[in-house]
Formats: sequence, structure tokens, C-alpha cells
Amino acid sequence: MSNILIIKHGSLGDIVQISGVLKDIRESHVNEKIFILTTNPYVELLGQCPYVDGVLLDKRLPRWNFFYLGKLKKMIEKYNFLKIFDLQNSSRTSFYRKYLFKKTIWCSAETTLIKQKQKNDHQDSVLDRFKAQLENFDIKVENTLKPDLNWACINVDKIINKFSGKRFILIFPFSSPKLKHKQWPHYNKLINIIKSKHSSFDIFIAPGPKELEIAESFEGIIIKNDKRALNILELAGLIKKSSFVISNDTGPAHMSAHLNKEGIVIFGYHTTPEKVSIETKNFKPIVTDNLEDLSAELIYSKIKEKLESIY
Repeated sequence: MSNILIIKHGSLGDIVQISGVLKDIRESHVNEKIFILTTNPYVELLGQCPYVDGVLLDKRLPRWNFFYLGKLKKMIEKYNFLKIFDLQNSSRTSFYRKYLFKKTIWCSAETTLIKQKQKNDHQDSVLDRFKAQLENFDIKVENTLKPDLNWACINVDKIINKFSGKRFILIFPFSSPKLKHKQWPHYNKLINIIKSKHSSFDIFIAPGPKELEIAESFEGIIIKNDKRALNILELAGLIKKSSFVISNDTGPAHMSAHLNKEGIVIFGYHTTPEKVSIETKNFKPIVTDNLEDLSAELIYSKIKEKLESIY
């Protein structure tokens, strides 16, 4: 039996998107052990993934830290990996290939996509690029374009019941501190409109660990597990239980899309829904050049009929 390694460091949205990729690799290597190399925030999540047999931690220390690189290489060499699927496709993983794993079969966008495809792949969606990458490595692709995160959901009824007995709309008004241009600024006005017209719903806000303080500025019920933010598995369970999701372009939005939830994601100029592969039958983008000019009334008009139809 040979071992397979998959590399994916993050972010959360990127980790969510590879669920279908992992399933396709699993189904093409049913007799091999599959491991994934990732970063600390995603070890627990990927440890629950049914398509991998083990999770390895990469601390991603600076590349000039030769002591750490030596330890990383020694750890990975113990598994005698036959193939490595590079799903990060970054300068770091390209460095790993050149200096740490010269003799291992390596599948990445750099090594497997035809030259013309490499020139144009920035125009393709994230999932289309993964599809091309796997197909060029003789992987039968059936799930890559339709990620399904349902395996990550755990039961969160005890948490929800501490806050509400109603159906709830889940809102993610946050973004990475480095990506504040993704934040739509009119959430509180939208929340007040929804509250005034749909009293059968509660409004839940689910902040991450670094968003607990800023969450207090929103007019919703802040969902925590005791005093801490929900972990990713709990968050998946919460999203699954929600009636509708409203979000900026963030990791939880990708989770919502690939849990097949009803909802919307609000996009500014930073990228397109097509490029990040977030639109589904039930989860739809609203796109504008200027987030400031996108009014709460307009957003509500887009979701009014859907909210009225939920029973």
C-alpha cells in the first residue's frame, strides 16, 4: 500500500472548496492511505473529513528556518508518499517541491496544466482550475465542481436553545482585518428592516475568535459556546440549522454555499462570484462596484420574497 499526500494550508473558504476535490482523490485511490498537510486552524475540521486518513500539521515557519524545514521533511519522509497533490499552488509549496520533495510525483497547477491553460487559468474559476489539475493527473472528476460540506456538521441544538427557540437568519457581517473593503456597511439597517417585517425570525451573529468584540456593535443575537467563539464544526452545524444566510465574501459564506443553504453573499469590486466559485442554486451573489452605495432597502427587496416563503 502506498500513501498519498494532499497539501492545503488555507484559508477557510479555500479549505471548504476542496471538499469535492478530496472526494475525487479518495475515489481514485481507494487502496491508498491519504493524508493532508494543513495549518493549525483546520486540523480539527479536516480530522473529521471522511476522505482523508490523517492530518499533518505545517506550522509554515519562515523558509529560512532550515531547522524547521528539516523537521518537516523528516516527518513527511516517514510516510513514503508516492504522490503529492498540491492544492495550495503557492510559492511556498513550489519551494517545497524544489527543495524538499524532488523525487516525489507532484501534481500541481505548475506541473500538470498545459502551457496554454497555465496562461489563462487566472480567468477560470477556482473549481475549474482544480478540475483541470486533477484531470491532467488522470483523476476521474465527479465531485470537484460541487463541493459538499455536510460531513463537517455537528449537532448544535444545545447551543442554539440557549439563545432562541425560533427559526433564525444567520448574518456574517465580518471580514479579515486586511480585507475590510469586503465589508458591506449597512447590516444594522437591514437587520432592523427584517426585524420589523419578519418577527418570526431571530437574527443570529456568529463571530470568529477575533470578532467577538466588534460583534457587539450589531443588532443581532451573538452566538457563542459559553464564552468562546464557535469552532468550525460548530459553525457548520449552526449554518445547517439556519433558515437563511446573509454574508460578506468570507469563509462562512463559502461554507453556506456548500452546505446548500438559502442565502445571499454581497460582493464589491474585489473579485467576482464566478472566480471564487461561490454561487449555487440556493446561494446567490449580489454584486456592486461600491458597497457603500448598496442600500439596505435594495438588499431587502432582493430577499423579501424568499423570507416570506420560509415557514
